[in-house]
Amino acid sequence: MKNQVQESTWFEEDVGGNTLAELDWKNLFLLETPGDEEIGGLPRQVPGACWSRVLPTSVPTPQLRLWSDEVGELLNLQRGDELILGGNQVVEGMDPYAQRYGGHQFGNWANQLGDGRAITLGEVDTGSEILELQLKGPGITPYSRFADGKAVLRSSIREFLCSESMHHLGVPTTRALSMVTTGEDVVRDIMYDGNPAPEPGAIVCRVAPSFLRFGSFQIHALNGDRETLRTLVDYTIRHHFPEHSSSTDDGLIAWLNQVAEETAIMISHWMRVGFVHGVMNTDNMSIHGLTIDYGPYGWIENFEPNWTPNTTDLRTRRYRFSNQAQIGAWNVARLLESISPLMEDAERLYACLETYYTTYEQQNNTMWVNKLGLDEFQESDVELIQELTKNLQLVETDMTIFFRLLSSMEEPSIDHLQFAFYAETAIPKEEWNQWLESWWERVEGNPNRTIMLSVNPKYVLRNWMAQLAIDAAGKDDYSVAGELYELLKDPYGEQPQHEEKWFQKRPEWARHRVGCSMLSCSS
Repeated sequence: MKNQVQESTWFEEDVGGNTLAELDWKNLFLLETPGDEEIGGLPRQVPGACWSRVLPTSVPTPQLRLWSDEVGELLNLQRGDELILGGNQVVEGMDPYAQRYGGHQFGNWANQLGDGRAITLGEVDTGSEILELQLKGPGITPYSRFADGKAVLRSSIREFLCSESMHHLGVPTTRALSMVTTGEDVVRDIMYDGNPAPEPGAIVCRVAPSFLRFGSFQIHALNGDRETLRTLVDYTIRHHFPEHSSSTDDGLIAWLNQVAEETAIMISHWMRVGFVHGVMNTDNMSIHGLTIDYGPYGWIENFEPNWTPNTTDLRTRRYRFSNQAQIGAWNVARLLESISPLMEDAERLYACLETYYTTYEQQNNTMWVNKLGLDEFQESDVELIQELTKNLQLVETDMTIFFRLLSSMEEPSIDHLQFAFYAETAIPKEEWNQWLESWWERVEGNPNRTIMLSVNPKYVLRNWMAQLAIDAAGKDDYSVAGELYELLKDPYGEQPQHEEKWFQKRPEWARHRVGCSMLSCSS
């Protein structure tokens, strides 16, 4: 099949490499953990298993639309193979499967969930590390429940762009290799309001050391399957945390401390760049401390701590921006509970939760030191930060633009920050000038601008930007997605050629538009 997308102007020249068939495929997870005896089949309960073998569902016309040159280079993989990346072909060495896991969804235990619209092709040994390649949206699995296991174009563009954008922001994340359109329509009720409609289908290939989640362990613990839990923990530590041991309480504590630390670090980075995950269920928490499962996410436009992009969460706002650190702790606690059956002294697990809190506090303090260009954190800085966050909420203030402009301030004047405000005539100048004078005195008139510019991004994947890429793709134009992909490789760079178009506050048309201010788990 002719690859039409390779002619697109935004693609960099292909640097060559192997085909997918030529990669060194491994299937360690299948070999070393218990699985489902049945291959494929309809959605069902699969007790005692960590996975089920399943093949992707063939699609009419897979076409490669988006490609990460960096992830391809990481795998030493040449661009192409849309038949495989679109789910129409499996090559020797692959042994596709869907993972079984459980999870707390919005605080309630849901029992078996699993990969309902994801299929892992296998693990690839790159020579320096082993990476798992997984297709998102390739069709039904035993864990699809009442769904079809497919993904739509809009959610796939969002996942591809956000995965790569977060990596370049310095936020721990899974990666995206490719996005393939399928040539078929998929019916979705985007806002769950009884108005289903057909949309173009697509499949993203995402890449990570593994896609093990907190819920991968919970499902066995909460169903009383201690044997499978032990096997999975042994596997996880042996292959992904080899510096630790699974045979003693000390080893398990050391491993869980690392998971707690990495989770806290990840969430502190979310807060630094203004990212809201939107659905922090335990089945969406990576054991590697990576941002995973990009669905109803968003970047806060105006600084609103209570904002959540997920319409499903509008009543309780459980996963709002300001609550993400606390939810991270709650999720870590659920993981600790699931490991407790393997401990001789389960009381020791409380220390791991303290590790999370301590790490997050340290990371949060460091974040503010860097964002404000301070020399070090002092107790008196708490008041400075509190006043800042209060001021940011007095009138609509763009978080990203505000901190970027602050990073280049030469004198403490609100005039320099004017562009960050949605209503420039309503700026509370007295409050702001007072804060700026306090900050200027704190940094002795010389903030560390180099550090500030390295942690306060100029460009982030705002929902309205992603929506423009989605709208263009709906017209078979992937140039906007390609432009954003290239732009977001350098989020801290000035890139003056892109300022007028992309260094902008949320446009008025996006204020209440579905896909911009309102998203669902189907997003």
